[in-house]
Amino acid sequence: MARYKSVRTARSENMLISERFSKMSLSLFLLPILIMAFSLVMLFSAGAGSFSQYVAPQLIKIALSIIVMFIVSLSNIKIWVRFAYWGYALALITTILVSFIGFTGMGAQRWINLGFMNIQPSEFMKIALVMVLARYFAWYNSGQISQFKNYIIPIILFAVPFIFIVIQPDLGTGLSLGAIMLGMFFIVGANRNWFILGIILTILSTPIIWFTAMQDYQKDRIITFINPDHDQMGRGYQITQAKIAFGSGGFIGKGYMRGTQGQNQFLPEKQTDFIWTMVGEEFGFIGSFALLMLYVGMVLILYRMARQVRSRYAQLVIFGVGINWFIYYFINIGMSMGLVPAVGVPLPLFSFGGSSLLALMFGFGLVQNSWVHRDLQLSAKGG
Repeated sequence: MARYKSVRTARSENMLISERFSKMSLSLFLLPILIMAFSLVMLFSAGAGSFSQYVAPQLIKIALSIIVMFIVSLSNIKIWVRFAYWGYALALITTILVSFIGFTGMGAQRWINLGFMNIQPSEFMKIALVMVLARYFAWYNSGQISQFKNYIIPIILFAVPFIFIVIQPDLGTGLSLGAIMLGMFFIVGANRNWFILGIILTILSTPIIWFTAMQDYQKDRIITFINPDHDQMGRGYQITQAKIAFGSGGFIGKGYMRGTQGQNQFLPEKQTDFIWTMVGEEFGFIGSFALLMLYVGMVLILYRMARQVRSRYAQLVIFGVGINWFIYYFINIGMSMGLVPAVGVPLPLFSFGGSSLLALMFGFGLVQNSWVHRDLQLSAKGG
């Protein structure tokens, strides 16, 4: 048996490109393609039947993201083990650069203009954090995992980009980054009492944060979330229109491109943050539930894959990408339905834009790579 495992491991390491391609997960490829195809249908509707407004540029970004996914998927997994810290450093540097040379849009300085498209480095920071935490924890034993001192560096790895991202300001991405860190801590087996202590400290510090650290616009979002009907034509306009659009779709929807809120321009950011409500208005409960099942299905696929890979590093990468995926759609759908404050998180692989799309497909490339090399054990140095 030991000899069989040794041969199988060597075989996994020395596969040809064609062999790696054949070992890729078909479901992990087809499900994102299906979601992106559905997104193009909705972007055509958001553009009032215009192909050039949203669909054409999004097609280019989708094609680029698929190429990126295949490049990452078919490469040697050891490259990504060795590159983890450098990748984090690159993502951190570009995130910091946004504060100095960033492009400002919609009241926030979050993007770097590359000429042909605007890139939001904080989206790539999420995947970089997953990679570096997987690299950091993968070769720790149970004794090291139980010591709080070994979590200080990961907390710093999270805190530094978090500060710059919140300054941009981008509270949604900052909170997502925090959720990824906590999710990874939970997966590696951190002491559960630490989470309870963290919750208690967060609750106790809430008044201090509210009066000393939060900006007025951030307070407005929370107040609007608690009582959106207080100022329906002002602060609560977005969420009020989103609820009207989603609720008016009923069980089967009003029909494709027949949604009154979306087509008559009442629904703000219908191509990005609130595209979920367009699905509900035009395709009703059936359409929105079907889309939700695609997102849930992706989580189940990632969970199954994480349980079957041999490498602890690969397992943590897959779990981390899955956590990131869940946070994306949970927050977006939640804010579209008034269940969480509106924080500007896109619907994954669905909203118009390129940064989150490229970052997510890069992440899925890492998952595919981990799955292709699922029989390979790795050393702490990537050897």
